[in-house]
Amino acid sequence: MISPSMKAVQFPQFGVPPEVAGPVELPAPAAPGPGEIAVDLLCSPINPADLLLIHGLYGVRPPLPAFGGLEGVGRITAIGPDVTNLKVGDRVLIGGGCWREHMVTSAQGKFPLPEAAPAEQLAMLTVNPPTAWGLLHDFVKLERGDWVIQNAANSGVGISVIVLARHLGLRSIAVVRRDDVAAQLREHGADLVLVDGPDLAERVRKAIGDGRLRLGIDAVAGEATMRIGACLDNGGTVVNYGLLSGQACQLGGVETVFRDVRLVGFWLNRWFGGHSPAEIGEVFGKLAGMLADGSIAVPVEATYPLSRVREALVHAAREGRGGKVLLVPDPR
Repeated sequence: MISPSMKAVQFPQFGVPPEVAGPVELPAPAAPGPGEIAVDLLCSPINPADLLLIHGLYGVRPPLPAFGGLEGVGRITAIGPDVTNLKVGDRVLIGGGCWREHMVTSAQGKFPLPEAAPAEQLAMLTVNPPTAWGLLHDFVKLERGDWVIQNAANSGVGISVIVLARHLGLRSIAVVRRDDVAAQLREHGADLVLVDGPDLAERVRKAIGDGRLRLGIDAVAGEATMRIGACLDNGGTVVNYGLLSGQACQLGGVETVFRDVRLVGFWLNRWFGGHSPAEIGEVFGKLAGMLADGSIAVPVEATYPLSRVREALVHAAREGRGGKVLLVPDPR
């Protein structure tokens, strides 16, 4: 039963996340209306996109004050009239400011999640796995045995790319900043793990020989984009989906003019808008099944209650993390 008040995470202005976002006590939402469900938060990750949103640097800027939390998982506590596809007790994906103990949201597009899948992994289903799916399916027509290269390979998206690439019969090159994560990435299925550097292209070609490498995935931007582009075959494509360096993407003239290497961008919001509900549902069904059987599992480094969100935001922005930082409700 929904309590009369709830904890939530709000930010009244854009800025440095731990400085502007914090816990607040608010009235709990009213009972769900027609076509709506009431959901209790189970857990939600802090993604780079969440940090960008609070900074005011994301692709959309919500009206202020705003709730944090672009993705998460919750359990249904009540359903409104006309809701027939869900029941009380089902776990569902939530977003749109889900860093709050309770929320009432539309039942449209929601579906029951497999009980076999851990809540911590389901909480990360909305962003990382479909991003990896879109990166591997929407830009280059890949064939079994092809190589794919990516940087930031030990991120949530990076691990999902490795797992999905292996599932699709592709071979993956994981580019990282430090070699102490190599063993972990090989366990996930990476065929080759290399530390980034100016001679990356030479080491890649020496390792794969005449293997076909037409897709590069970049989350870092800056000069890292150029290094990924230099690894690709003529006519290859670099897909950028992140700006971890805080710099603009760079791609050298040798690659663009003489080798026809192209740079395109990926934004998950645009991916959702470019696919039908049926197509999205099919992808999510496959990904949820892989979470349930353990095929996809992103490491979790720490879990914080909503009341300690400032500590969690500092932790999530820390370089060299070994896994995701999650938010959960405070114990009552």
